[in-house]
Formats: sequence, C-alpha cells, structure tokens
Amino acid sequence: MRWVTYRAADGAERPGLLRDGRVHGLDGTLLALIESGLAEAAERAVAAPVEVVDLADVQLVAPIPRPPSVRDFLSFEEHLRNAVHALGRTDPPPVWFEQPVFYFSNPAAILGPDEEVPISPGCEAFDYEVEVAAVVGRAGSDLSPAEAEACIAGYTILCDWSARDVQRRESSAGLGPAKGKDGATSIGPVLVTPDELEPYRDGRGYRLAMRASVNGREQGGGTWADIHWSFGQMLAYASRGTRLLPGDVVGSGTVGTGCLLELSGLHGSERYPWLQPGDVVSIEVEQIGTITGRIVPGPELVPLS
Repeated sequence: MRWVTYRAADGAERPGLLRDGRVHGLDGTLLALIESGLAEAAERAVAAPVEVVDLADVQLVAPIPRPPSVRDFLSFEEHLRNAVHALGRTDPPPVWFEQPVFYFSNPAAILGPDEEVPISPGCEAFDYEVEVAAVVGRAGSDLSPAEAEACIAGYTILCDWSARDVQRRESSAGLGPAKGKDGATSIGPVLVTPDELEPYRDGRGYRLAMRASVNGREQGGGTWADIHWSFGQMLAYASRGTRLLPGDVVGSGTVGTGCLLELSGLHGSERYPWLQPGDVVSIEVEQIGTITGRIVPGPELVPLS
C-alpha cells in the first residue's frame, strides 16, 4: 500500500490511499489510520472514500505532518568515513561499530515533499542529506530487532537540511547537533508499506538507489542495501528503556556521498558548493519517489545580546 497526506479543496489535511495515480481520500489523519490498522483503512478507502482525486491535482504534505518524535541515525559507513575525513579527522569513533547512534530532530520543523526550504539563520554552509525513514506503526518498549521491524508501518524519504557551519561550531561544546539540524526536515512524498519493498530486500536493507540532484545536475548517492545498521536494529536501540509511539519517525542517516559535506571533502567546494537561495534540490529513492525543495533565504539572525 501507498499512503499520502494531502491538502483537500477545503484546505483541510486528509489521508488517502494512492492507487493508479488517484488518491482515495478518507477523513481523519494518517496517524489515526496507522493506529487503527492500515489494511482495514485501505478497504474503506476503496469501497467508500470521502473523495477520489487525481494525484496531479492535489498538494501533498508530509505523510505524518506532526510526528510525536523524530530520531535521525547515522547508519551508512561510507557517509561516516567521508564525513570524518571532511571534518579533518582520521578514524571513525569505535562506538559506531558497537551500537547505532542517533540524535533527536525537531518534530515542529517538518516540511512536505515540495515545500520551499529556508536557510537556517546565520548559516553559510547549507546542505541536504539523502535518507530514508521508517514510521513506527505500533507502540513498544525494549524491543528485539525482529520485534522492532514488525512495528514499522512503512517507509518514506527524509531530507535532513543541515547548517554545517552552525553544526560544527555548536558540536565543539560536546552536545548536539541542535540548531545545526533544527530548521527543516522534508518528508514524503508517500508512506510505502514494508510488503511493497520486500522483493528488493538485500542484506540489512533494500536494493534501491538513493540519489540527489541540484538544479538538475545529478550528484552523489548510493544504495539502501549498503546500510550497516538495519531499521530493526535502530528501532530496537531507540526503544531501550523508553517507548516508541505510532507515528514516530526514524531516519536512516545519509547514504554514502549523499550530501555536500562529503562531496566537497572528496572533490572540492568549487565543484560542490553549499546551497544558495534559488537552488532546487531533488532527493529520490527508488520505489518511494522524489521530494523536491527550493532553497529560499531564511530569517535574519537575531542577536542574543
């Protein structure tokens, strides 16, 4: 199944089942449908939809516009090694090979798959990140990886927009990232249930390409199959001593060469400059779709004193 959340003609957000280029809309929210059961909701969407509209005629918003939480992991080894090199270090931290690592992002900063993206205040090194994300479908605590994977409602694309200079400065204090990742996270265009991707399973991930382009020029990317920590392992770790809730969003972290930090470190910033107002970034994951963000100026930096 493929689900979307879209803005209806009356301006309200509505969940819908996507079939053959048409959206079968229902009342409520996609999160509520996840909690009550997507299979039953799909039957209702086909048999008694509130409306049926062409996908081309609706504005999509994030599948889960206001998630309870957003965790973003770092699960691709190539990205880790390239980022460490770009930051002037030599070896990845040993802890990364012992357990998954993540930070909390901002659930109030979720953007839809085609919304404009403002540059973070004071940022001169604005970046994208090519990621996939799992959406939790069933609550759970202290899960095993197999139990955690069974709790996944579906997958979507995630772009974690990053203020690299802000991130580097604040992380020197031993915390973070915080404001460097606080401004915007684009999610969409659809939520794809795990059974749709099962034919592409490969190792701990899926044999699906993940890539980016800026102003129509193809840039870095890789394959989901290269992931080091599976989503089952990530969610199991996230559930330790706490409770995952339906609608929680869990990002994979960046696929290898899936951001400008890596590319500029490997090939030079003249070839891969930081994002500027007017740039158009597209993030594609096979079998899920594409999200596109046009970069716009952000708010002025407000002094603290």
